[in-house]
Amino acid sequence: MKNETLKVGQFSIVHENSKIGNNVKIGNFCVIHEGVEIGDNTEIKDYVELRTGTVVGENCIIDSRVSSSGNNKIGNNVTVRYDSILARGVEIGDNTYLCPRVMTNNLDTEGHSIGGAKVGENCFIGTNAVLQHGIIIGENTILGSMSFVNKDCDANSTYIGIPAIKKK
Repeated sequence: MKNETLKVGQFSIVHENSKIGNNVKIGNFCVIHEGVEIGDNTEIKDYVELRTGTVVGENCIIDSRVSSSGNNKIGNNVTVRYDSILARGVEIGDNTYLCPRVMTNNLDTEGHSIGGAKVGENCFIGTNAVLQHGIIIGENTILGSMSFVNKDCDANSTYIGIPAIKKK
């Protein structure tokens, strides 16, 4: 973690065994656990927790109060807006935008770990969307606000509703 362009805010903890790229900003009251990787030119806002095994690409914005359960992969040029929860094993493709309060899950109804959602490149996930465990969201897909996504979504499509259904 030897990086001269790293800026860390007040009361933040960055584990010494994390890999931090160049020109990274970490806000106030953040916890960056052991084994986290953060790419160049990425900004982590206030009150963020990134747990072990989380990899954040280059040119990303991780907004305030985002939580990562660990073993997540966040691509390049990704924005994750405030209060979003990334369950263990979630993967987010390049150039994807998650609106505020997106929630993911990695457990089935019996509490067994299935793995998090896989979100393709160039996707837009609306505010308060819920992505269930193990689903795959194809690239260039839009998920409407407050959608409950419990099945795979085709690429180049739009889904809305509870449960989410294909509209286009």
